[in-house]
Amino acid sequence: MAQLDDLIPSATQIRKEAALKEAEKVDEYARLAAAAEAEKRALIERLSKPSGKTEEEKIQLAANIIQRAVRNGLTEVEVYRFPNSLCTDKGRAINQREAGWEKTLTGIPKEIFQLWSDYLKPRGYRIGYQVIDFSSGVPGDIGITISWGD
Repeated sequence: MAQLDDLIPSATQIRKEAALKEAEKVDEYARLAAAAEAEKRALIERLSKPSGKTEEEKIQLAANIIQRAVRNGLTEVEVYRFPNSLCTDKGRAINQREAGWEKTLTGIPKEIFQLWSDYLKPRGYRIGYQVIDFSSGVPGDIGITISWGD
């Protein structure tokens, strides 16, 4: 009979093994979720600070993006996408199209607005900041579009 117990474990033993496997899966999921959250926090921290690029580098980057879009027959291009947490109000003013919404920007999104204001706006370019993701029914990611068409 010992062989039978080795071949067919008891239902209690199988339930214990299944519970252990499930606990391992839950632990792995929690570990991965924590790592993803830490990575997201680090990215937001990095994006909330100035880029460190010189004005010349920023202008060259903008020129490259615009020229590539023009070569592809476009009259606008999304130049950046960022989480709403880079706005002091989580994107509420942008979503409501309130006057002064640009004052809620921080980090790189603020730099992009300043670059547009200083160099692109005087040349007839338009900029748009728009909530492009409504995860859970609230503003999520925000996209920045530069346009030059009619």
